Amino acid sequence: MPTHNFARPRGTVIEIEIESKALAGNLLGDPATRTVAVYLPEGYETSDDRYPLFVDVVGFTGSGFSHIGWKAFAESVPQRIDRLIAAGKMGPVVVAFPDCFTSLGGNQYIDSVATGNWETFLIDEMIPRLESEFRLMGGRDHRAIFGKSSGGYGAIVHGLRRADAWGAVACHSGDMGFDLVYGTDFPKTLEILAEHKGIAGFLAHIESEPKLEDDDMHALMILAMAATYDPDPSAPKGIRLPVDLDTCELDPQRWEQWLKHDPLRLAQLPDCLDNLRSLRGVYIDCGTKDQFHLIYGARSLTKALTTAGVEHRYEEFDDNHSSIDYRMDESLPFLYRALAG
Repeated sequence: MPTHNFARPRGTVIEIEIESKALAGNLLGDPATRTVAVYLPEGYETSDDRYPLFVDVVGFTGSGFSHIGWKAFAESVPQRIDRLIAAGKMGPVVVAFPDCFTSLGGNQYIDSVATGNWETFLIDEMIPRLESEFRLMGGRDHRAIFGKSSGGYGAIVHGLRRADAWGAVACHSGDMGFDLVYGTDFPKTLEILAEHKGIAGFLAHIESEPKLEDDDMHALMILAMAATYDPDPSAPKGIRLPVDLDTCELDPQRWEQWLKHDPLRLAQLPDCLDNLRSLRGVYIDCGTKDQFHLIYGARSLTKALTTAGVEHRYEEFDDNHSSIDYRMDESLPFLYRALAG
């Protein structure tokens, strides 16, 4: 059994609200005003120091709030960072925990007319607000983004496409290799949708239930991916699937829109590779028993990056996709060292 960390965070959590233009008008009808929790390290109030900025983007069904709360036989991210600092493994940082939850259960931290323009929110709205209100070192070389699962996807895609905003990225078990990650889920998703006479009926079912069963949650995740990667403004909440709802036959045109967002596809583009080369640190890991088959995408990505001469750190570990926050003991010091040079 893991040892429980009884220590309270030594720093301070501040919450700010951002009235987002980027998220306004999303097809889900979700609120555009969002809260960002900010962890200020011990000593922030009594010093004039400026600090690197870490941004924590969480996995599907999560929120930044879920990483600052108490956990049994585990740690919040502030507790973890305090412990790593005390052990001399990293220095103090300011950490932002944005609430990016949506009514479909989450998002992938890229822009979508359906779920909202989350990439724009994080980079063009949140970062300037944080740098105006807190003593941050400023500039992309002093910013890192990290996450697991959907958050890991967001981190690596931001590294591939938005090196203007980030100096280092860490991807834990991020979505990649879409053929294996999502392709095998379409038949089961269609079975669940058929029980409710389609996407609109399923969404009505979700909204009326007091709790969600595992199968419902997994189908909702696939719909969230569809709303993210290939939204259709004319469809219910912008959701269309890349398969025929009767035969499950893949629509090549629609599926291609998904694949354009696959990190494996992005890693074939010279501009994206140049973006990763320009970063001060790239960290990628995945469990060898990942139940969503993400290990194969991770291996393919590190192979592509190695072939292209992109410096990065890649690790595999003997575990699955669940309850792997302990991997941040590796990534957070890595990110700090990368930003510190």
